Amino acid sequence: MAGPVHYEVYVRKTPPAPWSLQMATEDRAQAIQIAEDTLADDRAAAVRVTKETLDPDTMEFTSVTVLTRGAPEIQRKRVVPEDQAGPRCSAPHDLYTPQARETIGRVLDDWLARNGVTAFELLHRPDLAEKLEASGVELQHAIQKIAVPESQDVGQPVHDLMRHYQKLSDQVVERVVMAGRRNLFPCLQDHSIADLAHRMAGQPDRAFIMGGVVSGALKGLRGGRARLERLMDLADRAPPDGAPHAMVMVPIEQLLCEMLGNRTSLADVLGPSLDQGASLAAVVRMVAPAEINALIARDPRLALQVPAVEGPAARLGTRLEAGQFPLLSASLARMVLRELVGPRRLRPSDPAGEIDILRTLATALTITAGRLLTLDEVQTAFNERSKAIVTADFVAAYVKPCTTVLCEAEALTRLCENVTGAANKRSAARWLSACVSSLRFESEMRTPSASQTAAQKLGVLAGLQRAVRTCELSERDDAEINAIIGTVGGMVEAEARIVIMVARSPAPLVHKLSVLLRLAAGETAPLGPAADRAKAEAVKLFRAPESRAVLSAAPETLAPLKGLMRAAGLAA
Repeated sequence: MAGPVHYEVYVRKTPPAPWSLQMATEDRAQAIQIAEDTLADDRAAAVRVTKETLDPDTMEFTSVTVLTRGAPEIQRKRVVPEDQAGPRCSAPHDLYTPQARETIGRVLDDWLARNGVTAFELLHRPDLAEKLEASGVELQHAIQKIAVPESQDVGQPVHDLMRHYQKLSDQVVERVVMAGRRNLFPCLQDHSIADLAHRMAGQPDRAFIMGGVVSGALKGLRGGRARLERLMDLADRAPPDGAPHAMVMVPIEQLLCEMLGNRTSLADVLGPSLDQGASLAAVVRMVAPAEINALIARDPRLALQVPAVEGPAARLGTRLEAGQFPLLSASLARMVLRELVGPRRLRPSDPAGEIDILRTLATALTITAGRLLTLDEVQTAFNERSKAIVTADFVAAYVKPCTTVLCEAEALTRLCENVTGAANKRSAARWLSACVSSLRFESEMRTPSASQTAAQKLGVLAGLQRAVRTCELSERDDAEINAIIGTVGGMVEAEARIVIMVARSPAPLVHKLSVLLRLAAGETAPLGPAADRAKAEAVKLFRAPESRAVLSAAPETLAPLKGLMRAAGLAA
């Protein structure tokens, strides 16, 4: 409930001056008139009237602007704290940090892609540094891409930042080129990488030199598969443990993070024929091979969705399973999440297959939750992806192959089962509700068909109803959809008079009771009017004197019916 209300008049004496309170009143008209008079008499450059409402619970005022007149406010330059002012990279070694390499990879992505290399290699190979410096325009554009947004963040002129980064890039290029001329990067054709690691222990520039050695080993190799094979060979020849082991494995891991973070290289490693969904499933299998193999052993059908990982990717998977390259494992897991929440379709030409691969990924990532990702992160990602499969475009493409409305209803039921998130469940339920409540659905079910008898249609509707109950929809949506299906089933049964025909047939009593109880329990007819009529006829049969005599003479005949009686609500 709103509390007391008053109006405040603010003025600015000059355009750059700050707002100052002139008066406060409870009369809105008076406040506006005073503001207009102040501006008309040139006693202020601008005026503003605000409505202030007191919240009795929090005792805080809520302000709403009622009137603004006069000169516009002058936007002041944002004040940047001293600890954030200045360039983000001030020395050559700052460009070797992961964040800086990520930025370099982003602003030089075209150049790096044309040369088939990564930012890490650019910072450690003299031939690449000289080639980039000779291009001139490429480097200048990259510096401009960095300087323009950074000037807004750090409060420094763009030209100053461009001169700074030009000087910094010259220093880095000179350092890499001079290292190459001084033969600081030994060739692995003449030396063992394990011997080099032991020999460089304790040197101040050992990380830079080893990075150049590993990067130089990739020189002349094109394609992610061949490059990954070479890196796995280097990892196999690394020292077994200690500081020399880490000296070799760290640059290999940094190269792998950048290389597999590139879609082109990743596609070459896993197989260019894989679509987006299969590629993500292969990445999960490479990162967590033990968990995925256990899933496939439990459900062999998953092997059709998760591609096999072979060659150098399988070698990398073995190392990841052993706990090596933890940064790479985390990077690949994050990449899978980014792709899931992104706009790209997992299987653009196969909506049904997209749901299959999405379910497979959900199962795979859930079983690995805790080691690679948290369960909340996985659930959030699939909630975001579910938003894309309840849109009108996706649903239209998903049900397009369906030739009957019953097929559409079954497909939409599967859609409801596989989406996550309360809002997405509601959206999917609306599609299903619209389908089963349509006149087309009712007409198709009620129209006699040579391919399906009325009894068969009742069984199909009962199965559809059971499938809806497993979708974990909201209580309201579940009740509404199942009630519609039950009503349609009641119409089908009433027109075919199945219950009456069964009750009046000359078949044995136990057989008639079995058929009626199955109808009443929702096994062969949907719960609703049809099941209620079957239940009523079953009660009549049980109460008939001749039926009691038959059942009393052979009480063992009731044993197979007790389960159905409980399901139909006729027994405790």
